[in-house]
Amino acid sequence: MAVAMESVIADIEAETADLMALIADLPDGPTGWDAPTPARGWAVRDQISHLAFFDEVAVRSATDPEGFTAKVLSTLADGRVSPDTIAERYRPMPAVELLSWFDGARHALVAAFAKIDPSMRVPWFGLPMSAASSLTARIMETWAHGQDVADALGATREPSGRLRHVAHIGVGARAFSYMANGLEVPTEPVRVELTAPGGTLWTWGPDDVPNKVSGAANDFCLLVTQRRHRDDTALEAIGPIADEWLSIAQAFAGPPGAGRSAGQFDGGAA
Repeated sequence: MAVAMESVIADIEAETADLMALIADLPDGPTGWDAPTPARGWAVRDQISHLAFFDEVAVRSATDPEGFTAKVLSTLADGRVSPDTIAERYRPMPAVELLSWFDGARHALVAAFAKIDPSMRVPWFGLPMSAASSLTARIMETWAHGQDVADALGATREPSGRLRHVAHIGVGARAFSYMANGLEVPTEPVRVELTAPGGTLWTWGPDDVPNKVSGAANDFCLLVTQRRHRDDTALEAIGPIADEWLSIAQAFAGPPGAGRSAGQFDGGAA
């Protein structure tokens, strides 16, 4: 089924607005831009510089794929540039400039992708993907890093239907989760049944298989973005393959992350 770029743009603009509501009036210092987030060594400012940097990278992948492959992809692929070195590079940036950078980079992202056929293939840090999928990945990144910001500030976010983007990426990345951990990818399918905000059911996979994952969409998204430990969700896995997947699931490119510790967040499942 074809994806309308307009609907993806509407969702990334809404996700951006939610994040901007958290950071627009933040003070400098340890209760604001320098507040530590659950990502070890990263403050709120580092989460935002990460998003701004990769927004610009996503624009280049879509508008200058040759330049992206020759100059951007190579520096990140060989380890010369990493998320931590990017965070360190922009850490001294004044908060007002950082906020302006993120705002400008996000507007440039939307403007660039609004002109692109959603089915056009663009390069990224793995296999090429459609332009619509690339923009959807920016929604996932915004939501995940926005969770780190919310956690740092003690804020609670209301789950929305935009979680479907994050969940869909998480389900689609099942094979990658195994490969990232150096494990053989199972051939057996897993059924995923998630209760969406509002109570409807989102499903993936055949309904007559022995391995199944079920639970709240918010919990699943927190798990696959590694913003919550599995023990701090109410997700249920039936079958050994489903159980194994939940122990290694990741929706993002790159090596497995450190994730979060069991019991790190008071109150159990988010």
